[in-house]
Amino acid sequence: MKFNLFKKPQAVAAAEPTSATTVTMAPTSPSMSTSAPDTSGSNNTEISKNDMFEEIKSKFLNEIDKIPLPPWALIAIAVVAALLVLTCCFCIIKKCCCKKKKNKKGKKGKDGFNMKNMQGGEKQQDDDDDDEGETGMTEEEKEEEEKEQEKLGKLQYSIDYDFENTKLTVGILQAADLMSMDSGGTSDPYVRVLLHPDKKKKFDTKVHKKTLNPVFNETFVFKVPYEELGGKTLMMSVYDYDRFSKHDVIGEVKLPMNTIDLGRPIEEWRDLESADQEEPEKLGDICISLRYVPTAGKLTVCILEAKNLKKMDACGLSDPYVKIQLLQGGKRLKKKKTTVKKNTLNPYYNESFSFEIPLEQMQKILVVVTVFDYDKIGKNDAIGKIFVGSKATGLGLKHWSDMLSNPRRPIAQWHALQPEEDIDGQLAALNAKK
Repeated sequence: MKFNLFKKPQAVAAAEPTSATTVTMAPTSPSMSTSAPDTSGSNNTEISKNDMFEEIKSKFLNEIDKIPLPPWALIAIAVVAALLVLTCCFCIIKKCCCKKKKNKKGKKGKDGFNMKNMQGGEKQQDDDDDDEGETGMTEEEKEEEEKEQEKLGKLQYSIDYDFENTKLTVGILQAADLMSMDSGGTSDPYVRVLLHPDKKKKFDTKVHKKTLNPVFNETFVFKVPYEELGGKTLMMSVYDYDRFSKHDVIGEVKLPMNTIDLGRPIEEWRDLESADQEEPEKLGDICISLRYVPTAGKLTVCILEAKNLKKMDACGLSDPYVKIQLLQGGKRLKKKKTTVKKNTLNPYYNESFSFEIPLEQMQKILVVVTVFDYDKIGKNDAIGKIFVGSKATGLGLKHWSDMLSNPRRPIAQWHALQPEEDIDGQLAALNAKK
C-alpha cells in the first residue's frame, strides 16, 4: 500500500481508467481553457500594432497630401536634404583626418612648439595646430631661399685706398659658379661698380659671353676724400647681358665703407646676395612736337620742355640738354642737339629742328630723343630716352600716327623717359627682325 500510495499517479492511471478519465479531464479542461486565451491575446497585440502602424502611415500620407507641392518636388527636397547630410558628414570626417595629420607632424618638433606656447600663452588646440603648420612651411621656404642664394655664385675683388691722392681703387678679378640665366645653361656676365648713393659715376666691366666663371681683371678708380667714404657703400652687381631686353641682375655684393679697414689692401671672395628689387626709378618727362609737310618732305621736331628730371649732380640738380637722332635700318642719318640748361630739373627749350625726308621713307624712319646731363669733366650721362616712329609701340606710335594723319599741323605730346639700356634693347630687337 505504501508503494501504491507513493506511486499514486501511475497506479490510478493503470488500474482505474474510467475514474482516471474523469479525474484527468477535470484538470485538463482548465489547462485548455487557459491556453486558448493566451494565443488570442498575442494575436490581439499583433493586430493592435499593425493597426497603429497603419494609422501612423495614413496620418503621414494625409499630412503629405495637405502640402501644396507635387510628388516630384517632395522627392527632390528629400534628395537635397540627404545630400546636405552626406556633405556635412564628409566635411566632419575630413576635418578630423586633417587634425590627425597635423598632430603627427607636430610630434617632430615638440621642443620648438613648446617654446612658442611659452611665449604666446594659452591658445586653443586648433589654433596651435594651424600655427605649427604655418611655421613648418616658413622654415622650408627659408631653407629654399637660402639654397637659392647659395647658388647665385661668388665674386673675387680687391680694394685699395691711396690716402695721399684720395683715390679708391676697386679691382674686379673674377667670378665663379654663377647662376645660369640663359636657356642654354650659361650667362653673359659683366659687373657694375658704383659708390652708393652716388649713382652718377659707375663703371661696367667687359661682357664675357657664355660662361659661368668669368675672369675680368679690371680696375676702377673713384676719387673720394677719406672723410666722405664713411657714408658710402661700395656696390658690385653682377648682371647677365641681354641684347634685346633689360639686363637681369644675377647677384650683388654690398660693402659699407665704414666697416672696411682701408689701412691695408684687401683681396677676398664674397658670396653674391640677391639684389633688392626696387621699383622703376622715375626719370622725368619730356614734351616734343612733331610736324610733317608731305609736299615739301619736311619733318620738324620741336623740343618744348622737360619736367621732373632725375637728379644727377651732387647738389641735387642737373645740367640737361637733348640730343635728336634720325635712324633708318639701325643706321644714324642725322643728329641735332639743344642748348644746355644749367642747374635745373625742369628745363624749357622751345627749340625746333628740321629734317628733309621724302614721304616714301617716313615709314622707315625712327626719331630717337635722349636727355643728357652735361658734365665738364668726364662723360655726359644719359638721364632717359624715348623714340617715335611707325615701328614704335604705345605712345610713340600714337604720336607718329597723329602727325601723319594731320599734315602741316604741329602735334605736341608728353613722353615718359625710359632707361637708355631699355630703349637700346628695343631698337636692337627691331633691327634684328629685319
